Amino acid sequence: MTQKVTKAVLPIAGLGTRFLPATKSMPKEMMTLVDRPLIQYAMDEARAAGITDFIFVTAKGKGALVDYFDKSPDLERSLKEKGKTDLMEELARSDMPSGAISTIRQQEALGLGHAVWCARRLIGDEPFAVILPDDVIMSDKPCLQQMTEAHRETGGCVIAAMEVDPDQTDKYGILSVADTGGRAVKVNGMVEKPDPKDAPSNLAVIGRYILTPRVLDALDTQDPGKGGEIQLTDAIAKQIDGALGVWGLKFDGQRFDCGSKAGFLQATVAFGLARPELRDDLAGFLKTLKLG
Repeated sequence: MTQKVTKAVLPIAGLGTRFLPATKSMPKEMMTLVDRPLIQYAMDEARAAGITDFIFVTAKGKGALVDYFDKSPDLERSLKEKGKTDLMEELARSDMPSGAISTIRQQEALGLGHAVWCARRLIGDEPFAVILPDDVIMSDKPCLQQMTEAHRETGGCVIAAMEVDPDQTDKYGILSVADTGGRAVKVNGMVEKPDPKDAPSNLAVIGRYILTPRVLDALDTQDPGKGGEIQLTDAIAKQIDGALGVWGLKFDGQRFDCGSKAGFLQATVAFGLARPELRDDLAGFLKTLKLG
């Protein structure tokens, strides 16, 4: 029987330089998409998939991310006195049980693979998820829930994948797959940010993974890869020939790259239009815009 995935690693040590000067004084994961910070979208998705233990791989200046999920007795008391039960319910969504969040410092910026490796002692010998909060996914069934279901069937590593324009392959890890018929496809190769002319497909890896402990073993001895960093894709690629293999899941949903300004704005519009109380006003405003 495949072991249930209950732990998730969130690598959040990055400086967020693409959003300066806003990120000079706050973590980029605290940037607000409609009325929730990016980190909460990631946590909500993980909790919907059955994740109960969260490992934040952080750096100096990221304390606000842990504080956000703490209780706020004074604020709760004020809302209760004013009878604002709807806001109390919203506030409760950001509460986490004591001990649910652990933090590990990534003291050197050595890449995503290194960030995951930093959490190895808390992960232990069990499968685990990796979530990049920059990637926000709008879907009826949360993306990570789709992935845990695929993991129960395959037992191997599962990577969220989507098709990209062929000329964009140098921005992603790209999969070589045995076939493209079903939603879960067997991976037979991975290349980190290949030149479009050398890309084996246009099926790109995005920021959701379910990994087996063997990936941590590979990271223990891994040399720096492209860009001089410890690449997570290199460690996953070493699992392709294993008994359980590596699978790419073409998830149902729309992914927004909220690590870029354009992607963040696109997500703001999409999530705003998805809110019944905002849809009409926002749609009406968009129709008034004169572009070009």
